[in-house]
This record gives sequence, structure tokens and C-alpha cells, in this order.
Amino acid sequence: MGSESDWPSMEGCLELLRQFEIDADVQVLSAHRNPARLADYVSQASERGIRVMIAAAGMSAALPGAIAAQTTLPVIGVPIANGALRGVDALLAMSQMPSGVPVATLAIGASGAKNAAVLAAQILALSDARLAEKLKEHKRSLAEKADNINQALHARLAGR
Repeated sequence: MGSESDWPSMEGCLELLRQFEIDADVQVLSAHRNPARLADYVSQASERGIRVMIAAAGMSAALPGAIAAQTTLPVIGVPIANGALRGVDALLAMSQMPSGVPVATLAIGASGAKNAAVLAAQILALSDARLAEKLKEHKRSLAEKADNINQALHARLAGR
């Protein structure tokens, strides 16, 4: 995360990663306030076994791009809804990366953070059958929740 204030939006990401039994290393690293520490962290990521990086940032949203510029690992960006533009600035910054420096940019805020966990799991599942099964179960669970909502709605409407 670019700052500690990003945590409320990112907490759901970590919860989903844990549900998928994916280890995560949560750090506050700023592309502006501690660029040398960020560079050290990114340069050692592959050696530490990191295979996908999720980076959350608001306003200038420099963190995901700064990471993507320094690694060949997939980088997933989560724009955080803060500042005067409530995350639109971060969304635009992340989605406008120059050719050759991609950041997979997701929705602003908590839903984007949860989708970052799912996307990371999908990337990792390409070489992990156990994780692929967990993802299938997650999708089944989502479908079941939607079916239950529809059944409850239809029951309510039938009672009118």
C-alpha cells in the first residue's frame, strides 16, 4: 500500500488471499516518501518467492507503476478512493501506463481490492491445481449467493 490509510480498502483483499491459502506480505511502501526502500523491496521480490504483486494507491497512484517499472512480475493495481477526486485520479493514472509497463488496474476501493485477490489467485492457479479448485468453489459460492437472493426476492414478490 502507498500509505496506512489504504488499509480499510485493502483489508478484504487480504481476507480473500487467506481464504485461498495464499501467503501475503503486507507492506506500506511509498513511491514518493521512501523510493529507495521500495526499489529494494521490488528487486528482492522474486528471490523471496513473490509471484504476483498487488499495489494499492490513491491520488497520484505512483506505487503500482513504480513497481511495474522495476519487475517482470504481474502487477495488479487497486485505486484508492481518497483525495478530491475520490479515486478517479488514481484509476486514470494506473490505467494509463506506457507501453511495456503494464498494471492490471481494477475498480476503485474495496471491491477492486477483493478482485485483486481473485485475479492474483487466478494467475497463481495456472500452475496450482489445488488453488484452481478453490477458485471454482469460490465461483460456485458466488452463484449460490445470487440464487439465494433471487429466491428470496421472488418469494417476497409472490407474497404481495
